[in-house]
Amino acid sequence: MQRAPRTLRFGVNYTPARGWFHHWLDFDLGEAGADLDSIAALGLDHVRVFPLWPLFQPNRTLIRPRAVEQLVSLADAAAARGLDVVVDGLQGHLSSFDFLPAWTRTWHRRNLFTDPEVVAGQEEYLRTLAAALADRPNFLGMTVGNEVDQFSGPPHPDPDRITPEQAGHWLERMLAACERGAPGRLHVHAAYDAAWYRDGHPFTPAHAARLGAATVLHSWVFNGTAQRHGPTGTATEQHAAYLIELSKAWAPDPRRPVWLQEVGAPAPLIAPERAARFTGATLAAALDCPGLWGVTWWCSHDVSRELADFPELEYGLGVLTNDRRTKPAGTVLARVAAAWRDREHRPPVRSSALVLDEAQGRSACAPGGTFFEAWASLTAQGARPAVILADHAEDAARLSARGITEVLRVQDVR
Repeated sequence: MQRAPRTLRFGVNYTPARGWFHHWLDFDLGEAGADLDSIAALGLDHVRVFPLWPLFQPNRTLIRPRAVEQLVSLADAAAARGLDVVVDGLQGHLSSFDFLPAWTRTWHRRNLFTDPEVVAGQEEYLRTLAAALADRPNFLGMTVGNEVDQFSGPPHPDPDRITPEQAGHWLERMLAACERGAPGRLHVHAAYDAAWYRDGHPFTPAHAARLGAATVLHSWVFNGTAQRHGPTGTATEQHAAYLIELSKAWAPDPRRPVWLQEVGAPAPLIAPERAARFTGATLAAALDCPGLWGVTWWCSHDVSRELADFPELEYGLGVLTNDRRTKPAGTVLARVAAAWRDREHRPPVRSSALVLDEAQGRSACAPGGTFFEAWASLTAQGARPAVILADHAEDAARLSARGITEVLRVQDVR
């Protein structure tokens, strides 16, 4: 069974210092161990790791045993250093690159979310990875994939279009496959912020807040937030906190954990000399949100300049350099993790809630949208607003369960 966290969880998304995720092609446990040593030295407690789907399942009926063994050996190496592991299955999409097996593309093009054979192959792949790690005490659970929802519609150049109903059915099947492989672990799914901000996107806030063992959030301020509010604006430094509170509006259970699974300081919007400040401010704001499970920073190590064609911002997102030295943002992350190591996380209840009218569309919640800007304005004035859907704004039982005693409307915000 999943072991209960003693306090908040603090970790990083593991990006290998040598070769990035291409390291699976010539996996070197010594190199991986050195990376994990540098992560453990920060005092963190977990890593999120990324098998590349085409390398692990190059044919629909071939899941490479050697690749699975290497994944298990990486998990064991993490355990030896006191690090728990969560594994993303369907990679999927990483740092602007798509990694899809040949049996889903071009001459074999089939919808990733609805084709019966593709879906059955995905289920077996996720079940296999989960089952291989099920007996490891440091295995937290599976994430279905990294922002797989980006394949389902614009702005992807070649999407596999589906309906929200089909997206929900697919997620339920993938999560069930993870559960069959490793019962009782923290199995979740992760979407990029189109799920919260893009009208018509088939993966919805309700999917995020109701399916899986926790609500998973990826917070990136290059989505218009930092461009509009600047690197030190309240909305920029509180963007992760905003998503945390926004997500709770759709959660039927007020105690549902929320996992900030990706958050980072993207240059040039957050200049390198400002990364430490942004890290500290983002963490402080997120930690002021009740129900937070933990934070997994993006990412562990910088992308090597030896690798070509990454967006410029990807090269400097690590809290560690390629030679495994701690950067200022890493020092801040380590200091916050140490400060919370033996503390119970009980921030004050957010007793005021801003009402979200779903009829306005998800774009109202995006940077520049009426709801987003109202929440940011309240926060800049020193308020700590929660979020509640308009349909629930007069539900006394729901308000009481969340500790909400004051309901505010967007039109009333200065």
